[in-house]
Amino acid sequence: MKKQDLPQDESNLKSANMTEVLYVTDENDNYTTANSTGWDAKKAALDESMELIHERIEEAKQDVANGKVSPIIYFMELNKMDLAVLAAYVEMWQWRVKRHAKPKVFKSLSESVLKKYADAFGISTDELKNFDGK
Repeated sequence: MKKQDLPQDESNLKSANMTEVLYVTDENDNYTTANSTGWDAKKAALDESMELIHERIEEAKQDVANGKVSPIIYFMELNKMDLAVLAAYVEMWQWRVKRHAKPKVFKSLSESVLKKYADAFGISTDELKNFDGK
């Protein structure tokens, strides 16, 4: 693709004040890099991905409100983490984090363990403990 033909369509990248670096050819047909804010196909894919992420966040919020899971699951989804990533951040085994996702177990966690989770999510321990999904 020629540098002058690089699409600059509206996308999530532009609204986040970001660009993507792509390889293009210049006027002498030499490869170079250029920034793009996206193109229609990429916008459609990003929009669909973001919609799925928002659905997962809302589902996690409802599960917390219904007492199915602990707030750890909601904040994990909100921060676009999975079990492996969160376990690495809090320096615990995945099975332990999964266990802490149970409301009954979550209520018995120590302040130091809650602090590890709160730090990973960038919130206070009070916010974590008191989140009820509503």
